[in-house]
Amino acid sequence: MALSHYEQSYRARALKLFPWICAHCGREFDGKKLSQLTVHHKDHNHDNNPPDGSNWELLCLYCHDNEHQRDQVGGGANEPSSNHEPDRPFTPFANLAGLLKRNTAA
Repeated sequence: MALSHYEQSYRARALKLFPWICAHCGREFDGKKLSQLTVHHKDHNHDNNPPDGSNWELLCLYCHDNEHQRDQVGGGANEPSSNHEPDRPFTPFANLAGLLKRNTAA
């Protein structure tokens, strides 16, 4: 999917403003993999692009998809938000060791 000139413009600005790290999972990006880092609009309004980047965060493809899936399940961007930010960084494998121990003990 090709990005419009408008999208390329705010993406380029976001990549200059922020470190190339997913704001949710903390994964770092560079080189060829930089294309997997996306600009997420915190208020879900793609027309809200302040020059300081205050409405943006860089998210990897997976976290970006997850963010939008959560929004769809929660009823959409039109419903009032709770203003509660999740604890960061998200660690998807935090309980993996316990799960593996439990499975090997059986």
